[in-house]
Amino acid sequence: MMLGDETLCWVLDRLGAIPHVQRVRFHTRVPVAIPQRVTDDLVALMRRCRPTVLVVVHVNHPAEIDHAVATSLGRWIDRGIPVLSQSVLLRGINDCFEVLAELYERLANLRVVPYYLHQLDRVAGAAHFEVPEARGIELMGRLRACLPGYAVPRYVREIPGEPNKHLLA
Repeated sequence: MMLGDETLCWVLDRLGAIPHVQRVRFHTRVPVAIPQRVTDDLVALMRRCRPTVLVVVHVNHPAEIDHAVATSLGRWIDRGIPVLSQSVLLRGINDCFEVLAELYERLANLRVVPYYLHQLDRVAGAAHFEVPEARGIELMGRLRACLPGYAVPRYVREIPGEPNKHLLA
């Protein structure tokens, strides 16, 4: 998303020329951090690509979603580009039911599909944000009891060396 439109178009065209490439998935915080980057021109070039483009927006708290962010997400969705979300469960940030419920309700109202809630990866300097896995499982149970299924993400953990994410709850 930080590439210029011409460069991004060049990359997508090259990917589209590879017969087995059917989809290109962008994982990004750009619509949250720099919502003005999601211009009509950017959306149009992504829409006309042969490989189907999907966007996964990284958002962790409902306070990150203001009018500009909602507008940027809507630009993709209104033009037929699917937008999903992923979040990281973070102690002191979003590790309570009310915050997560508000986040996922807000995303669903914007037509963004909550996709993943990640258990924090154990990386240097981030231990103070770790939430016990049992707490995450408890929160997921409460979310499932109160939100419609389409507004509840999958709670997952990445395990180094494994080919895919592991479902926790």
